[in-house]
Amino acid sequence: MTQASIDVVGIGNAIVDVIAHAEDAFLAQEALVKGTMTLVDAARAEALYRMMGPAIEASGGSAGNTMAGIASLGGKGAYIGKVRDDFLGQVFRHDITAIGVRFDTQAATSGPGTARCLILVTPDGQRTMNTYLGACVDLGPPDIDPDVIAAAQITYLEGYLFDPPKAQEAFRKAAAIAHAAGRQVALSLSDPFWTDIRIEE
Repeated sequence: MTQASIDVVGIGNAIVDVIAHAEDAFLAQEALVKGTMTLVDAARAEALYRMMGPAIEASGGSAGNTMAGIASLGGKGAYIGKVRDDFLGQVFRHDITAIGVRFDTQAATSGPGTARCLILVTPDGQRTMNTYLGACVDLGPPDIDPDVIAAAQITYLEGYLFDPPKAQEAFRKAAAIAHAAGRQVALSLSDPFWTDIRIEE
């Protein structure tokens, strides 16, 4: 087994957080339940974005945030996640590479836009999230770079991404490559639905 040149490669939902302040009246007007996360479609995401106040964009997603943490501690990290070739896709790529994480996954040139989480922060500090998953759920086996997986000491799989069938295939491909290279695989049990899933060898 060769020496790993990457400490951790994370595979997950590439999401850009769009954060803005909002009043409780706005949440009531839009029937948003304070402090919760709701999945929304593209039309709803666009409508909410148009109504939001001035916002800050920052790359996020569970695995992306984990890789940012590893980089901040001096670790060598890589990331695999799907974005679209749009403005938010450029924001995500800039942010994650600027902190020192390798991100080579090709952007989609068609289909849904880059995933975003529209976060409304009320005066009491509560955050209300509306998430459009967009392009990130289209990650599939072709996006898995065998050289990156084989070079990583640990392949970290984000549990939130496990639901789409193509993502499951991508996870299995990555795990097989990692095991063949004598590496370790970690999986985040991100959501309670994991208690209902049986993972077969």
